[in-house]
Amino acid sequence: LTGAAKLVVVIAIFLLTFYVISQVFEIKMDANLGHIFARSALDAAARSTKPPRYKCGISKACPEKHFAFKMSSGAANVVGPKICVEDNVLMSGVKNNVGRGINMALVNGKTGELLDTKFFDMWGGDVAPLIEFLKTIQDGTIVLMATYDDGATKLNEEARRLIAELGSTSITNLGFRDNWVFCGGKGIKTKSPFEQHIKNNKDTNKYEGWPEVVEMEGCIPQKQD
Repeated sequence: LTGAAKLVVVIAIFLLTFYVISQVFEIKMDANLGHIFARSALDAAARSTKPPRYKCGISKACPEKHFAFKMSSGAANVVGPKICVEDNVLMSGVKNNVGRGINMALVNGKTGELLDTKFFDMWGGDVAPLIEFLKTIQDGTIVLMATYDDGATKLNEEARRLIAELGSTSITNLGFRDNWVFCGGKGIKTKSPFEQHIKNNKDTNKYEGWPEVVEMEGCIPQKQD
């Protein structure tokens, strides 16, 4: 009888221990699952509140039949300009296709396709190649320009006139080491709304001898037949 009683006690203790352990394990599992679900909910909320990214990193989406663009001038004589259209970086220091002077990208006004990129040294170079290149641009072409270091010293009246015909208003006042970005088009009927210009001024320059970088973004209307 004593042995049977001991066996009953042992079984009871075993069952009680098993029950306690299972309860503790269940509580821990519930806590872990709760933590996982709570974290997943927070991650989902964070993803849903994260602002969407638009083409070229611009601040808002462009409407239909418009091309997104973003561009910046060079920073002093250290960092080159950057031109992006429809999420495609057309010119940059990383692409190694920028240089001192005026940097220019030509884009098809109907398709947004890149046609050509060039840079023209307006400090140590000659203005003649720039003039000849400007004369070859076809109607309906989007023209994007950005300065790097100095984009004005070698500019003459003819070069400035040809750029003004693309829609620029600041080109007539562009001076030594000014920072300038511009987006216009061949055959444009009005002045372009896409232009930024900062004068080189020793009292306000951000960098020694150069003004701060100018940036610009927007939506270019697609050329219609």
